[in-house]
Amino acid sequence: MTETVAAIVAAHRAGAMSPAQTVARSFQRIRDHNDPAIFISLRDEAGALAEAEALTRKDAAQLPLYGIPVAVKDNIDALGFLTTAACPAFAYTPTHDATSVARLRAAGAIIIGKTNLDQFATGLVGVRSPYGIPTNPMRGDLIPGGSSSGSAVAISAGLVPLALGTDTAGSGRVPAMLNNIVGLKPSLGLISTAGLVPACRTLDCVSIFSLTVDDAMTALAAMAGPDGADPFSRNRPLAVMNVLPRQLRLGVPRNGQLIFFGDKASEAAYRGALRRWTALGADLVEFDLEPLYETARLLYEGPWVAERYLVIRNLLASSPEAIHPVTREITAAGARLSAADTFAALYRLQALRRIAERAFANIDALVLPTAPTVYSTAQVLANPVELNSRLGTYTNFVNLLDLCGLALPAAIRPDDIPFGITLLAPAGHDAQLASIGRVFHADTKLNMGSRNLPQPALAILPQGLGGQGSGRDEIVVAVVGAHLSGMALNGELKALGGRLLEAAATAPDYKLYALGTTPPKPGMLRVEAGTGSSIELELWALSAAAFGNFVAAIPPPLSIGTVRLADGRGVKGFIVEPADIDGARDISAFGGWRAFMAEAVAG
Repeated sequence: MTETVAAIVAAHRAGAMSPAQTVARSFQRIRDHNDPAIFISLRDEAGALAEAEALTRKDAAQLPLYGIPVAVKDNIDALGFLTTAACPAFAYTPTHDATSVARLRAAGAIIIGKTNLDQFATGLVGVRSPYGIPTNPMRGDLIPGGSSSGSAVAISAGLVPLALGTDTAGSGRVPAMLNNIVGLKPSLGLISTAGLVPACRTLDCVSIFSLTVDDAMTALAAMAGPDGADPFSRNRPLAVMNVLPRQLRLGVPRNGQLIFFGDKASEAAYRGALRRWTALGADLVEFDLEPLYETARLLYEGPWVAERYLVIRNLLASSPEAIHPVTREITAAGARLSAADTFAALYRLQALRRIAERAFANIDALVLPTAPTVYSTAQVLANPVELNSRLGTYTNFVNLLDLCGLALPAAIRPDDIPFGITLLAPAGHDAQLASIGRVFHADTKLNMGSRNLPQPALAILPQGLGGQGSGRDEIVVAVVGAHLSGMALNGELKALGGRLLEAAATAPDYKLYALGTTPPKPGMLRVEAGTGSSIELELWALSAAAFGNFVAAIPPPLSIGTVRLADGRGVKGFIVEPADIDGARDISAFGGWRAFMAEAVAG
């Protein structure tokens, strides 16, 4: 399935698809989808195809986003496009790419269009734009979410595999939930905001939409890093993803603190998500949410609305009618705030930050609903300010407290409305959230976006990665026989602290033989590519020390070598040499040891 960034890049590098074919596919899907409210402007297709062809003359191995079509929210500068911030009277022609866009291009991405948004990124609903309201592809009567409406819809509808949004109060998270996709809100300063039309300059960040956590992290790695053009940029190296911590502690609000505005379906979906975390081995620790609620109120009731006013004050003075009436109402209030108001709010915010720091000292992350409920477009148009405010219940405080966040699909409710959760942690813990979140998302087994795309197998992370309490020395081993779950020797793995990661299968380059040992075991032999079978197996994680003990105890004729999986990954696993299968029965047709043993028992 070549829909995720990882799959598309792999297909490009292998020659199974060309970047030009992928770009052409995006343009065709945009035409077929036929929603003019998603993109404010599209690139000339011929120019995009020419750029894709030119990429093939570069070293694909050095381009992590080789040939990936990307959509960019239209408050981020990209050469060749007007920047409108969804306000035609504000539009200008940028002289260079935003730093984030330039870094995506350097990584091999191809920018194909600028997406719609709530005007000046003011809103969480996606309905405040003169360019129309993008239709939510999950359920057409629902709002698309905002302010990054077009970017989120473009991912959910399969028009592009990667899109940029922005996030000040939840604009990179609420649309992710409403469109059943992943929304990554990085730590402030991790991605440069040079070339971004500000909403609240001290709180803004570029966000990422994708189908999987791994895809979002690939994009984040390409864009992260300090930038002399952005005084708010931070020199904070991005850590790497790791395995799920052994003793994961997740903060959940105390009883009675959560607000769902009467939405029982969302409340039930959140409780279901907590049960899933518990089943994954997480300890749930109660967390006082009241200081976060107080922080959230500062965003629009406090002086930060003056930052929004600064961006458009000239336009407000000269052409107020050019601004969406709801946006005008919200931002005009910023002119009335005093310096005394600002300092009083800053003092209170600093105290609230200290309270949050103490709370996070005892947990790895906080897990909250991304939004407490959902609304139809008709409901929001009838009550634009109050319902928008409700959607920010669990997002408005995040940037004020300098947290990073990861919005994840969690469930499809019985009424076909998507529900999502968000993981939150202090700035600098982006990779930790991704490490945790990728496992949860995979465990839901939810289809991706609105096109019912199955999730790919969870990729094995590189070995030897850092991360506090993460089992950094773990090694993945493939087992094909008596060590499978429920089989005779599985207890040996568990006694060594082994953890089952996933069920998988080999590339079709192996044969499986029954060796006649006691207890019965198979031997897997690699043969000429395409002449063998795909053999079912399991992937287990062992510490380096346990792996050494495990290998030392393996009796002949088995040994450990590199096993090639169906998705191209290579892992350590059981193999047998050709000389050791003389007279052994070829059981490859069974597809795996479990099926063979089931027939043997039945017989």
